[in-house]
Amino acid sequence: MFGKPMKTWMLSALTAVMVFTLTTACSSSNDGKKPDSGSKEKVITLRMIESLTSPSRTALIKASIDKFMAQNTNIKVELISPPFDQADNKIRTMLAAKQPLDVLEVRDLNVAEFVNNNYVEPLNDYTGSWSDFGTVTAVAKSVASVKDKLYFIPNGLYQRQLFYRADWLKEAGINAPVTYEELVNASVKLTDAAKNRYGFSFRGGPGANGVPDTLIQAYDADKINVDDAMFLKDGGTIYSSPEAKTALDLYVKLYKEGSPPDSINWGFQEQVQAFTSGVTAFLLQDPDVIQVLGENMQEGTWATAPMPTGPSGKAMISAGGAGWGITSHSENKEAAWKLITFLSSPEENTQLSKSHGTVPIHSSATEDEFFQKGPYKTLLDMTNKPDTFINFKPPFEYPANGQWGTVAMESGQAMLLGQTSVEDTLTKWNEYWAKAKADMNK
Repeated sequence: MFGKPMKTWMLSALTAVMVFTLTTACSSSNDGKKPDSGSKEKVITLRMIESLTSPSRTALIKASIDKFMAQNTNIKVELISPPFDQADNKIRTMLAAKQPLDVLEVRDLNVAEFVNNNYVEPLNDYTGSWSDFGTVTAVAKSVASVKDKLYFIPNGLYQRQLFYRADWLKEAGINAPVTYEELVNASVKLTDAAKNRYGFSFRGGPGANGVPDTLIQAYDADKINVDDAMFLKDGGTIYSSPEAKTALDLYVKLYKEGSPPDSINWGFQEQVQAFTSGVTAFLLQDPDVIQVLGENMQEGTWATAPMPTGPSGKAMISAGGAGWGITSHSENKEAAWKLITFLSSPEENTQLSKSHGTVPIHSSATEDEFFQKGPYKTLLDMTNKPDTFINFKPPFEYPANGQWGTVAMESGQAMLLGQTSVEDTLTKWNEYWAKAKADMNK
């Protein structure tokens, strides 16, 4: 489904999981397991942890949990909300130590790692009793699956786009960038350190690999294997091409000449705050920032544009997501599934998407005007040009994908600080993914 136009998956996604009813979810599953709730004398305590923590999102999740507990008085839910930049490591630690934990937020980037370590429970047998599972989109299922087994129910889908300061660009006489080269040049032009104004909201800390990977893939667009997008059609990694060197040189220029110096350590929160507070002009992010931008910036000062393209006029795009899974060592799996299906209901999932800015997993949401205008329209515009904005399958099934962000961040920071060269960095990244493929094929 990643090869299909985005409009197709979005339409599917917005129709997919929506018609869940609590009554059905509360019934026993068809795998013969008995529900472990409903007993007046026994109160089950579920421990649940989120990964993509933010104050506003956590409040929404807590509100949904409160509604669940009001309807299921024999189930108590304890939500653990670590800081975003520390959450995944905390989850790994808890899973490795088999600490009490029933429901966890699994991400596309670590699902293969968790499966490889037997940390998470396959959900295929549970979904049989969920009448609305048939409406879950193929993309949502794909994001949450490893080798045909489903390991979490996505709570939203993500698709990156370019956010920019419309007022700054108008003042400077700059059009919204269409290519990466235009983006870098505009960032350099808009940078004025004396005024604490910079072009790009750079992210050199956790999650740093997002921009260089996407940039290199755009420069490799005519060579890339869309079904295995860390690799080229000839079997080499995306970092082995001459185009990768050109792309990474441009990335270094973007940091050194068009971004705040301290952004080398920024993560998600810092890069978004820099944009909303008037420090930077451009931000490459998923739609979950839309709500934050709407709340913190004046209407008309910001706008969205499609992802920048490479020299061939093409950009590589993909859908990602995170969602709720069950730990393999949970002693309350039926109650955990009951909570997951409640949180994945049409009402709860659509409300979370509208409030938090993700694409809902129910295809029926395409009929909602909310998702057909404003910043969401850019996503549909990209969908309408599938030859320009090419869908690819991210490396979710590679166990090595879970640690790639850390490896890319540390080696990328060394490169940006001049401690290693662009060539040596590409060599390191090439060797990492060549080994990742060899390990997976053993």
